[in-house]
Amino acid sequence: MRLGVLDVGSNTVHLLVVDAHPGARPIPAASHKAVLRLMRYLDDDGSISQEGVDAILDAVREASAVAKESGIDELLAFATSAIREATNGAEVLALIEEAAGIHLDVLSGADEARITFLAVRRWYGWSAGRILLFDIGGGSLEIAHGGDEVPDHARSVPLGAGRSTIEYLSTDPPTDEQVDALRAHARSVLRSTVEQIGGIPEVDHVVGSSKTIRSLARLAGSTEEGVGSEERSILKLSRLDDWIPRLAKIPADARPNLPGITADRTFQIVAGAVVLSETMRAFKAKTLEVSPWALREGLILRRIDRLS
Repeated sequence: MRLGVLDVGSNTVHLLVVDAHPGARPIPAASHKAVLRLMRYLDDDGSISQEGVDAILDAVREASAVAKESGIDELLAFATSAIREATNGAEVLALIEEAAGIHLDVLSGADEARITFLAVRRWYGWSAGRILLFDIGGGSLEIAHGGDEVPDHARSVPLGAGRSTIEYLSTDPPTDEQVDALRAHARSVLRSTVEQIGGIPEVDHVVGSSKTIRSLARLAGSTEEGVGSEERSILKLSRLDDWIPRLAKIPADARPNLPGITADRTFQIVAGAVVLSETMRAFKAKTLEVSPWALREGLILRRIDRLS
């Protein structure tokens, strides 16, 4: 069957269309993305402004048209932290359903972590053993670990790259003091998270997913031989920390000239790098591997499992 997955996230509205069959790897058929950066549309009371709601509606309508043109059999549409946490989130969801004819399921932070973990587990396979996963979105950071397809722990913390940029890095480029303040905040939040899950887990692989982490790996990482002809993308904490001061000195409009930094991530890539650095440090991870699969693929795999 041809499946469409519509992800209304904190940074983008992204449609992924795949051809899916039980027991087979989903094959991408089409993709459409609109950059929103919803965090900039939040009012003081935590609601999404009318301008933001209009931007969401336009993006969802565009994605819906692409989905229909692609001949999908089913659309899996969901929303994450930006709409989940907005004080007018329920009204926005109702308006999207009324105006665009699309019902969005709202995933909890723990659901995001669990479904992303499923995708990463399937990508790496059972031989990978115990996996520790980090996924940095626009509004939240998901952390999960375990040795099966269902993680032992799945946590979501408010350390997304977009949220952290809005709350701490108010100038472009940010000052050293702003970066230090974000580091201190992330360190405090992550210290509590490690305590909540009972300490640093013993794992065989530390894995990062999400566009932010993939971008940072292209900028500061390296590759090594993987399974078959595939190469694995690797990011070392030392290389990431070496890049952060340089990255923070470059204005946002110049960052896309760097390897891996795309226009849709340029405003929040410094915050994403700082959060990832502190996350790796909190869990004593000197190196992580980068998964090409994340939340959208996890939803697709879960749907294919039901076909079986």
